[in-house]
Amino acid sequence: MEYETHSAAETEALGERVASALSRGAVLAYTGDLGAGKTAFTRGLAKGLGFTGRVTSPTFTIVNEYEGGRLPLFHFDMYRLGSSDELYDIGWEDYLARGGICAVEWSENVEDALEDCVRVDIRRGGDEESRNITITGVEGF
Repeated sequence: MEYETHSAAETEALGERVASALSRGAVLAYTGDLGAGKTAFTRGLAKGLGFTGRVTSPTFTIVNEYEGGRLPLFHFDMYRLGSSDELYDIGWEDYLARGGICAVEWSENVEDALEDCVRVDIRRGGDEESRNITITGVEGF
């Protein structure tokens, strides 16, 4: 499905809607340019899962964990990783085993580790605030 949002708030609202259709163990593989809105989408996911705290980019920490909602959310940033081997070194399988939702920014850097996932591609639209978002692998939101 393809969507167009016109603000960060609309991008977050779409993420919130998607969260309602996710089940335990879902992996979301994000692609999109720097600053495209991947973290805004994740803020919406967290809200949709019932997390009420602050959601930030995991750029320097590699993974941020958000618990307290319907399911835990693990937000990864793979920008600085060079391969899937590095993903496994930080405990990828342990995160999967915890049964939460894994949202992976810069998923193309670890593509061979991501199977059967929801694909979320976020691109800048015609103006500064607009985003074109394509979501595949999940329905019913």
